[in-house]
Amino acid sequence: MRRLIIACCALLVLGGCQSAYYATMEKVGVHKRDILVDRVEAARDSQQNAKEQFKDALERYRSVVAVQGGELEERYEALNREYESSEASARAVHERIAAVEDVAGALFDEWEGELDQYSNASLRRTSAQELERTRREYRILLQHMKAAEKRIQPVLSVLHDQVLFLKHNLNARAIGSLQGEYRTLQGNVDQLIRDMQLSIDEADTFIRKMQASAD
Repeated sequence: MRRLIIACCALLVLGGCQSAYYATMEKVGVHKRDILVDRVEAARDSQQNAKEQFKDALERYRSVVAVQGGELEERYEALNREYESSEASARAVHERIAAVEDVAGALFDEWEGELDQYSNASLRRTSAQELERTRREYRILLQHMKAAEKRIQPVLSVLHDQVLFLKHNLNARAIGSLQGEYRTLQGNVDQLIRDMQLSIDEADTFIRKMQASAD
């Protein structure tokens, strides 16, 4: 239900600034903390999708360069489709992480600004400690997300070069020349998958802690 409310409100303020979006969400009882959890979940899911996509792209690359025979044009088109899908996955990951950063910044600014509204020193101190703990856990999460995202570009670069080369050299010798790049691509994809999984695990941990502290 919360995701449905978030999606509906996003449509209502489509094209507007994020502050207007957050204000609209507050009015229907969805706070920045809830939006942060929702966006972390979305970023986690986009990284999971990207992990699977790059595994598929590696397998497609292997089949193109290893299998003998077949139409070269078809093999090029298959590899190009995987590259385009991988590029789309990379954009989705970047956009989801940016969305997480935006709402986290808004949440922490609001939280810190409201500390001065406390008249009870003990409650203020507890809230300040909770803010610092959440910030610390968020920084760890963002570090993992960014590290995983940085692994994407080397994979895309190799795929792009090979697809472009194959586009203009549709012959058996060109296919053979791509075989030497397979190990490089495999190493990059393996590292990407490992970092993506670390980021996904960290997101799951962050979500659990946020949900537990809200109970």
